[in-house]
Amino acid sequence: MDSEALDAYSQAVTTVATEVTPHVASVQLAHGSGSAVVFADNGYLITNAHVVGRDRQGRASFSDGDERPFDVIGTDPLSDLAVLRTRGDAPSPVRLGDADKLVVGQLVVAIGSPLGLAGSVTAGVVSALGRSLPVRTARAGRVIENVIQTDAALNPGNSGGALADSAGRVIGVNTAVAGFGLGLAVPINTTTRRIIDTLHIEGRVRRAYLGVVGVPAPLPDEVAERTGQRAGLRVVEVVPDGPAQRAGLHAGDLVLTVGRERVSDAQDIQRQLFGEVIGLRLPVTVLRNGAMVDVIATPTELDG
Repeated sequence: MDSEALDAYSQAVTTVATEVTPHVASVQLAHGSGSAVVFADNGYLITNAHVVGRDRQGRASFSDGDERPFDVIGTDPLSDLAVLRTRGDAPSPVRLGDADKLVVGQLVVAIGSPLGLAGSVTAGVVSALGRSLPVRTARAGRVIENVIQTDAALNPGNSGGALADSAGRVIGVNTAVAGFGLGLAVPINTTTRRIIDTLHIEGRVRRAYLGVVGVPAPLPDEVAERTGQRAGLRVVEVVPDGPAQRAGLHAGDLVLTVGRERVSDAQDIQRQLFGEVIGLRLPVTVLRNGAMVDVIATPTELDG
């Protein structure tokens, strides 16, 4: 029985490795290195923003020995994603999956270039889901939500490489080694696909800004019963002269909805704050001193 189980496991890993490895590159830049994955036709690759840094070009090496120079099309440090484009031909794109459909214990295969060793393959399982990874730029902070935690071995150089499921679909971009036997990957899901597509087309991601800092907090029982909502976001800080302050939000307010969408944590607000809401009037409902209060906030563009 053990032999049969091992054979089935080995077959799954080798099948994924055979399918995905040709689409994963080792990338070298002036100030760093890592991995990248071909995700679209015409030589477009995705990697981590921290792999690229401030560099604007580099070289990509594929498992068949082919090398191509590439240009950096766009980076988004607040999601730790970047898009590159090779000059000349590149392998066809991988199949992208949906990380929101993953379950804990599911087989995953990590493919990248740890320590500069191109085409390296490790396997493990999804050990946890729903992790958060704080990221910052000089002027802004954000949380990458629903990060995938895996015990597939990741080492320096794996960053930007593929995390694939047993069907060979790439469901994550390996991003960090969080400790011995613990790796993290940015998920491929609706939110990150939107970021990738925006980088692909526009070269940058515009984000809206409200200027509030908050923590999840339960609603009072009577309010929860009346609204059907169990939690909101308790405002602990309002940035001076920011959109939230100008709208009349105060520390201590319990935010229930933004843009008529329920809010239970910071990520619920963060999901809405993309470029198209800059300058739009967003209705915000808060619980203040036991009473529902409605205000209108107008997000500005996040600089940096």
